[in-house]
Amino acid sequence: MKKFIHQLFLGLLLFHVGCMSHATSFSGSSAQASTHFPAKQIMVFAKKVERTLASEGAHVAIVARMGRPLSEMPEGMHFTHVAFAVYSNITLANGSIVPGYAIYNLYQKDDRPNVSTLVQDFPVDFFASVAQLEAGILIPSPELQQRLLQVIASPAYASLHDPRYSLIANPYTLGRQNCTEFVLDVINAAIYQTSDIKVIKVNTKAYFKAQTVNVNPLKLMLGSMFSAEVSTSDQRGKPVTATFEKIADYLQTYDQGSKVLTIAP
Repeated sequence: MKKFIHQLFLGLLLFHVGCMSHATSFSGSSAQASTHFPAKQIMVFAKKVERTLASEGAHVAIVARMGRPLSEMPEGMHFTHVAFAVYSNITLANGSIVPGYAIYNLYQKDDRPNVSTLVQDFPVDFFASVAQLEAGILIPSPELQQRLLQVIASPAYASLHDPRYSLIANPYTLGRQNCTEFVLDVINAAIYQTSDIKVIKVNTKAYFKAQTVNVNPLKLMLGSMFSAEVSTSDQRGKPVTATFEKIADYLQTYDQGSKVLTIAP
């Protein structure tokens, strides 16, 4: 019965805005393989994303993928997992160094879904467990990109990570975090040039408009009871969370020169 309710609730939360690393979840880690597309097709698509980022001159960008089919997503939500793509010198297995993009992720742990960890992988890994081959790309202004690179390369990046994971983490409060909230925290650390999470949350509350989580309160209660990755402890009133779409709206409003792209096969 417990397993049934757990699966039922997760089915009702297919909008997933966090970052699960399970193969059957919305966002697979680099260790997981896709059951939807052959490896060669994933590689071709990942290279297309990299070429697009390079053609835009992006040193750092926010990338998003589709962990669930669009038909299963609620209105206003399209992508399920976000991360940073950082232009880097990448060392290959044979020891040679080539330019490319490294992906900086927040993933849930496979054996502890209510705990997350920071993981670095690559575009082919990032898209390995998608339900649909489509990518959202958010390219900040050149000035914000430089600030983001400084944050990502500093101890502030790891310090902004809260391993206490929740599928519907509230971006305005402390106590729980998912990948979209983490990305937003890093962005605001760069914008306001601070790693003080309390200052970051004050500004997030003032300027960022979160996505309302439209879930029946009873279903939400059942989910928090039977699913380790669902918590409402950080919510105040009607649940809200961050999404790629809302982060894109935020930068388009306050970061002049930012750009949003969608990449299809």
